[in-house]
Amino acid sequence: MLQKYDPRNRDILVNVNGVLAHRDEARVSPFDSSVQGGDAVWEGLRLYDGRIFKLALHLERLRRSAKALAFESIPSDAELTREIARTLEANGMRDGVHIRLTLTRGVKFTSGMDPRLNRSGPTLIVLAEHKPPVYDKTGLFLITSAIRRFPADCLDPKIHHANLLQSILAKLQANAAGADDALMLDLRGFVAETNATHVFVVEGGAVATPHTTACPEGITRATVLELCALHGIPHAVRDVTLAEVHRADEVFCTGTMGELAGVVRVDAARIGDGAVGPVTRRLSELYGELTRTGGERVV
Repeated sequence: MLQKYDPRNRDILVNVNGVLAHRDEARVSPFDSSVQGGDAVWEGLRLYDGRIFKLALHLERLRRSAKALAFESIPSDAELTREIARTLEANGMRDGVHIRLTLTRGVKFTSGMDPRLNRSGPTLIVLAEHKPPVYDKTGLFLITSAIRRFPADCLDPKIHHANLLQSILAKLQANAAGADDALMLDLRGFVAETNATHVFVVEGGAVATPHTTACPEGITRATVLELCALHGIPHAVRDVTLAEVHRADEVFCTGTMGELAGVVRVDAARIGDGAVGPVTRRLSELYGELTRTGGERVV
């Protein structure tokens, strides 16, 4: 899966600390904490017909992550929403848009790891792009990565931080194998997530997804579980083994950038009959209904 360049994004304006500038002129200081050590938190948001789906939950997760990293200053939800709206309005965006919201600890007075070097902050970056869901809806091919997801006693996944080297290393392996993405296990050998999405398996009509012990608390993941409960689809949150993935009737991935996407092959195993299955299709339709009617209006 390789995202393609969209010419509509050629002249977008990017918002850095309230200053809107052309993408080629927007600037983040080399002394910024994100550049110095990946010291930042982020959220991916999606705009549907002027509304951002689950905006309040995304901002809540951003705030929780920043608090866990002991950021001294965190903008209010009203401030964050205002800057998102300003960015969308400046770009004339209303639908089919993905927003990358990044909050860094801020700028240091000299290079170094120590947060005491930060004398101004935080830095807020709002990057909005024309971008439809990025995954091929006809089915994905995953390979199992040798890179393992950290548990909470190494680096707590409940901090939605911007240090994504684990994911990048796993993605490199997927690219080398000609796969769309990489399935990642935890240190116990159970499935955690992919390099970019949460994972669900379906067997006998029942849906299961791993615990969030070695992966973030996904908002799309939680929405899918809510849909299962609301529509009588059997579901569970539990440890999932690689063998269960290989033998599953269906596998699908979830995430804000790609919504729901079926998986048709994992490693050497064909999933089900090699096509996106009925439970995945039904949940995708139900999710689509939610995004068409829900969300907080910002433009």
